[in-house]
Amino acid sequence: MREILGRRRRLLSWWNGRRDEGRDDGRPDVIGAALTFATQWQWPVLPGVAPDPQGRARCACPDPECTVPGAHPFDPGLLAATTDERMVRWWWTNRPAAPVILATGQKAPCAVSLPALAGARALAALDHRGIRLGPVIASPTRWSLLVRPYSMEQLGELLYAKDFVPGSLRFHGEGGYLALPPSEAGQGPVRWERAPLPGSASPWVPDVEAVVDTVVDALTRTGVSAPEL
Repeated sequence: MREILGRRRRLLSWWNGRRDEGRDDGRPDVIGAALTFATQWQWPVLPGVAPDPQGRARCACPDPECTVPGAHPFDPGLLAATTDERMVRWWWTNRPAAPVILATGQKAPCAVSLPALAGARALAALDHRGIRLGPVIASPTRWSLLVRPYSMEQLGELLYAKDFVPGSLRFHGEGGYLALPPSEAGQGPVRWERAPLPGSASPWVPDVEAVVDTVVDALTRTGVSAPEL
């Protein structure tokens, strides 16, 4: 297990170093990451709303009560997500600081997300059980485990079998979205907690069944049952 965790740390260092290649200003190469997602991994992406420059925790969208400031699509809308290289280049050339938003589902990964404290507990439990994980995304408030696309029927059957499903557990399936690293959102930077394996192929991700029991248990043990940002 130590060897596996050590390899993951090396992969994380590789990714962080790779994203800054060719830059001398210390900022993440957002356009480079967006192009990797879209053209190499075939994940449909689009630019998100940047955080309001007048207030980092606020969103630049018209909704004064936005719950995911800076980390959601607005203009263009989610249906514009694409893997087209020319469109991705054009978007981030004109909006270099825009967060990278993944349109989840269909051929792209889905995700299960939970508050950060419970997320750390869930990852430790999954490692202890020897469950193979794919990439894991972390923001200051929430962690997201990428999983294979699932249907609403499949998800419904999984949750119906549970005695209790905490309200802070979120599922990003078809028609959903998720901010990808190295985006900067209203709650802070979005980073890889578990970095993707290097290479041009799309990263491997587990089935949702492999993680649901553990994340529900982690939320129950940490007492995080009410909806959280």
